[in-house]
Amino acid sequence: MNIQKVTGDKKKYMELLLLADEQESMIDKYLERGEMFVLDDGGVKAECVVTKEDDGVYELKNIAVDPAFQRAGYGKRLIDYVFNYYKDCKTMLVGTGDVPSTLGFYHRCGFADSHRIKNFFTDNYDHLMFEDGLQLVDMVYLKRER
Repeated sequence: MNIQKVTGDKKKYMELLLLADEQESMIDKYLERGEMFVLDDGGVKAECVVTKEDDGVYELKNIAVDPAFQRAGYGKRLIDYVFNYYKDCKTMLVGTGDVPSTLGFYHRCGFADSHRIKNFFTDNYDHLMFEDGLQLVDMVYLKRER
């Protein structure tokens, strides 16, 4: 298994990025200012994009695992890697929909509830979004601190 930073064409991973954020115009808002990492284990299994938001504060903007390889630990490995990659990171934020399975994943990765942005998904996306049969409305933020 190898995790590496992408320095070239990040858009070549768009198909995987769209699994975690299904509107390309929203991905475009953070893709170029963020750093992308891919986890390769006999092929790319997972990717993420991280942005620096303030001194010591980073945000995991997108993390996606190929559906054929979900629940194999790749997402957690990638999160642990990027959390340790940024030596000055005191707080890692992640925003997601209010979906029990996703929130449980982040809790298992060491994140705690932080805050929420009301109506984020309904105000910022051009279509209704659903995950695990639930409509996404508010953005739920979690944080992992050192």
